[in-house]
Amino acid sequence: MGQEKLDAVDDAAIKAVGLFGGGIAHSGNTCGALLGAIATISSMYSRGSLEEKESPVMWDVGDRFIAEFTALTAEHGGIRCMDIARVDFKDPEAVRQFRTSPDSRRRICADVVGKTAQALGELIERQTSGS
Repeated sequence: MGQEKLDAVDDAAIKAVGLFGGGIAHSGNTCGALLGAIATISSMYSRGSLEEKESPVMWDVGDRFIAEFTALTAEHGGIRCMDIARVDFKDPEAVRQFRTSPDSRRRICADVVGKTAQALGELIERQTSGS
């Protein structure tokens, strides 16, 4: 999501967040789009070793992004995948319906992911330009 914006695409990082989908390993918990955005913010500001100090900016930017995401998903019921997608990812038939039915909430999920990516890109722009 934010790797392209940072011009730092890292296949290992992409692989590391593979289980974010479906609200953490299809559990329905926190939306994977939010988790991915937080992982991107963390990659920008967190320490690279235990000897380094974390930037206090990380906490501020993370808090601001969570507030943006919460506002973005309020109309869907919350920040959890189960609130947004309203599908039981443990039920194969429900997943099939979610993925194939034009009436499923999959379009809402795609919209949330797109808006999350846009909001993250805008936040990165503001942070890197100093405004």
